[in-house]
Amino acid sequence: MIADLDETLRKLLEKGMPIKNGEIEVKFDQPKREWSGRLSRPTVNLFLYDVRENVTLRQHQWEQIQGSNGGGIHFKRSPYRVDCYYMLTTWANDPADEHHLLTRALLALFRHPTLPEQELVGGLKDQPFEIQARLAAHDHLTNPAEVWSALDNEMRPSVSYIITLALDPWSETTTPAIRTLRFRYGQAATLPQRRELMEAIRDELVDIGGTVRQKGQPQPGVSVAVKGTGLFGASDAQGRFVLGSLPPGEYTLIAWPEVGSPVEKKVSLPAGEESYDIEW
Repeated sequence: MIADLDETLRKLLEKGMPIKNGEIEVKFDQPKREWSGRLSRPTVNLFLYDVRENVTLRQHQWEQIQGSNGGGIHFKRSPYRVDCYYMLTTWANDPADEHHLLTRALLALFRHPTLPEQELVGGLKDQPFEIQARLAAHDHLTNPAEVWSALDNEMRPSVSYIITLALDPWSETTTPAIRTLRFRYGQAATLPQRRELMEAIRDELVDIGGTVRQKGQPQPGVSVAVKGTGLFGASDAQGRFVLGSLPPGEYTLIAWPEVGSPVEKKVSLPAGEESYDIEW
């Protein structure tokens, strides 16, 4: 992923500066003294010196995602957001040439506070969020003398460049679709020792869920009701619906396709694993 980011930044600089016929090199090396001494052409260098989780954007939660069919519910944890810290420097034989090169590089990168989708390569094309960029942030690289001392090289203009990526280590999880939800209520004489309701004054309500299908394909936006109860709803984008709450008993589900007559299905509540799907 980070290698794809390097290649994307190379493309942005080559296109935005622009760089023709290899007149300028774009590198991602540690700018030590021996390295800079071997340079033969003007160079723009982006040294990745740190990678940290962006805790401000942290979202450790489960998200429901679109499934490939109407069966089951698909979940995945939110990806991590990490900041990649680059140090931008330019290298040439003459200071004026270096400053001119630095200006061109800054202008090319300032044009893109978010990296353009058409320039992304490899795994960056599948990012769930826009890839944000911060150039020349005032609160980073605040002590350049220490940086260049650690690199054992002469100090020169160094600009911070921060890219925020999403890294996703999680796998998709599929859970069975819940078809029946039973809610019991009443008076309890044994709390808190035992969570049991008194049989004589106990009652129950049931919610049901299913999928509307036509020739096996889930149908979104179909009106669904429980006949004679006033309960009414519609199927979602995956063809699923939920209706309730109802006392146990015999009922008739009814769906209204866009074309054709209403479709009815008799059901018994509660019914364990019985399907409440409506098909035609």
